[in-house]
This record gives sequence, C-alpha cells and structure tokens, in this order.
Amino acid sequence: MKTAVFTGFPGFIATCLMEACVRKGWGVAAMVLPSEMEKAQKQASILEQRTGCAPIRLMPGDITIEGLALSGEDRSWLEKQQLAFWHLAAIYDLAVPEDIAHKVNVLGTQHVNELMKRLGNLERYMYFSTAYIAGKREGLLLEDELIRPKAFKNHYEETKFEAELLVEQLKKEVPTTIIRPGIVRGHSISGVTPKFDGPYFFLNMIDRMKKLPAIPYIGQSNTSINVVPVDYIVDASIYLSELPEAESATVHLTDPDPHPVEEVYRAMVREMTGRYPKGRIPKKLAALSMNVPAMRKYLGVEAETLDYMDWHAEFDTRNARSLLEGSGIRPADFLETMPAMVAFYNQHKRERTYHVTIA
Repeated sequence: MKTAVFTGFPGFIATCLMEACVRKGWGVAAMVLPSEMEKAQKQASILEQRTGCAPIRLMPGDITIEGLALSGEDRSWLEKQQLAFWHLAAIYDLAVPEDIAHKVNVLGTQHVNELMKRLGNLERYMYFSTAYIAGKREGLLLEDELIRPKAFKNHYEETKFEAELLVEQLKKEVPTTIIRPGIVRGHSISGVTPKFDGPYFFLNMIDRMKKLPAIPYIGQSNTSINVVPVDYIVDASIYLSELPEAESATVHLTDPDPHPVEEVYRAMVREMTGRYPKGRIPKKLAALSMNVPAMRKYLGVEAETLDYMDWHAEFDTRNARSLLEGSGIRPADFLETMPAMVAFYNQHKRERTYHVTIA
C-alpha cells in the first residue's frame, strides 16, 4: 500500500491533503514538531473518526535540525515504505523576520532534501513552493523559469525562492514535483478555513469600516489578484502526485482567469455590507496609516498586504493546463463562490482562534 508522509501537519492544507489521501485508500503519516504534537494528535483523531482510517503515524521531528530529529525507529520505518513525501512545513507569514524565515524555509528544506536522497522507495517528492517566489518581477511569469528578481517584497518570498532553488537541483536525483500555489483561501463550497489571513485581511478591514457612511477603495489598481480555493490545491496536487508526466515538473496552481483586485474588493464590500465602495483613499496614505501598529491591529491587516494590490504580474499555467487536461480539475470562480467565504467569515469573525496576530 502506498503511504503519503507529510510535513506541515496539522496545518490546514496538509490536513486536507491527508484526508483526501486516506479516502483514496492510502496510508498516511506525518512528521510533527513536538510543540505541535498535542494539536496534531487531536486533529489525527478527528480524521480517523471521520474516515474510519487506520491509526495515523505521528513522528516527532524538526526540519530545522540536521537529520530532522527523527528517532531511529521512525527513520527505519520511512526507509521501508513505498511512499510519496509531501513537504509543506514553512513559515507563511508575510511579516516574518529574516532569520526565522531562513531557518525554517531554507535550512528546513535543505534538511528534508537530504532525507529524500536516502529513501530508496520514494515514488514522488511533492514540494510546496509558492507562485510568489517571483518577488518584484512583473509581466508573464512562467512555470519553467526560476529567475532571481532584483528584489523581493518580503522575507517570505525570498526564502521560498532560495528553498525552491535547492529542490530544483534535487530533481536530478529524486522524482520531484514542485507545486506553486497562488494565494489559498478556504473551501469553495463550504467556505471552511482555519484562519483569516491573505484575502481575509480585506474582510477584516471592511468589517471594521462598515459603520462609515461610505467604504472607500484603497488606492487605484488595474492589476489582478490570484486567489484559489483549497479544494483545487488538494485535488490538483494529488492528481499530479500520481501522474508520471508530472515528475520533474513545476506547476502553477493559480487561477488561469483571475479577477481584478478592484472587482474582488467591490464584490467583498457588497457581500459584507449590501453596498458598493465609494470614493478612494490614496495608496500612499493607506501605507502611511499601516505604519502605525495600532491602526494595523484595529483594521486586522498586515502592512505587507498592500504590496500585492498593484503588482503587475500574470502567472502562466500552461504546464498545469497540460498536465490536468482531461481530469476535470480547475479552480472554482472566486466571485461566484465568494458568498460561502463571507458567510463562514461572518459566522466565526468574533472567534480569536481564527485571527492571526498582526505584527
């Protein structure tokens, strides 16, 4: 029986992937930080009860330590399995300090790569990068290129670029697929998400401003925002993990038909308040206000979010389209499924566990 082993559990995407693997009849296991073990055990128990699967093997480990701090027993077990290894563990925070981002995203990936070289029965190494490794490059961004930009918007982007460089080199030795997701939101139908970050920062801001006589647009943008639902990421990446043609491929799991930022913002305001935005706040003024910690925390928005509102870039998806052709897998339209996203947000917006700490 094939076994899928994950880092990044009990994170949202890893959890969704594990459940999908279980429903395909695969065995699943995860390498878990000791500090996350209690949470992981609870999440594994829920998954076992919901699916009736066999007990999920949870292996204490730490990707930032050479050898991953795995026990001899767990390392021996891994070496005997016919497995697909999914590396999702990373720091995803746009405001992450450089040293922490490098330790987890770069050094951690280097350590995982070393393990991959030693697994003789490895069927596929599924590495989760991000479409935003492009940094401040603009124009059409291709899946088959890995070009260092002149600058990055934050340390998250830069360290994920450095990590992908390491995995790209590994393709010569290990059967590898690199997944570059766009901005991931909750499930397109249920709206379920474990935390309100990314596009949910806009919902936070709109919710705080809804008592104003009018909610303004922020700056002026003619760019698009690339947001994809988690169910598309799960369905597409599992399909690719079994597809021989996806070996050595790098794939943008982004929206091939993204909507303009202002169109998305307009739809969010309408769905949240029943009104449309009116007037504008210059982006420079908004950026100045975001420099004030109290304002960031009140609005529930990370300052780095503004960097993506006027970024002129388009993600090419030719690899994704070619590899997924005939599968029926494509992302649900963002605007059409926004009501489910907003409904879930409104249901849980007063629960602190869903909100991320604003730096």
